[in-house]
Amino acid sequence: MITISLRPVGRYWGTISFASTLYLCPILDLLLAEIPARLQAELRLGLQEALVNAAKHGNNLDPSKTVVVRFSVIDNQYWWIISDQGSGFTPSSTNNEEPTDYLPPDESENGRGLCLLHQIFDQVEWNRKGTELRLCKQMENRRGLSLRR
Repeated sequence: MITISLRPVGRYWGTISFASTLYLCPILDLLLAEIPARLQAELRLGLQEALVNAAKHGNNLDPSKTVVVRFSVIDNQYWWIISDQGSGFTPSSTNNEEPTDYLPPDESENGRGLCLLHQIFDQVEWNRKGTELRLCKQMENRRGLSLRR
């Protein structure tokens, strides 16, 4: 089941929640509805990776658990905040800001998605518990707004 709460007049954030599944086409279509066509393919790939991680790795594809996505446009920045009900994730931290720093060893079967997220989005941040991912794509070269808690 998909639950949608679009942005009411005067509010900035819309919300979509869905049971943990890998059937993401309708969710991605909704999340990208207001995105310029030139950015849709790239952002679709990044959002799909983030949603798969939340449903598969966070919630273990448990249909009784939900993935919640809050989304907004604030000052020429597109924001998505993706939350799962899993036990959390701790990404390896690095002082460098090169997306390739997030690539796993060649023999690893998982982990390439982090590199992909850092290549597509201008900001990629997790909350302390590791159950919430904040993604931002800027439309102009401006200093980013941080949503850290």
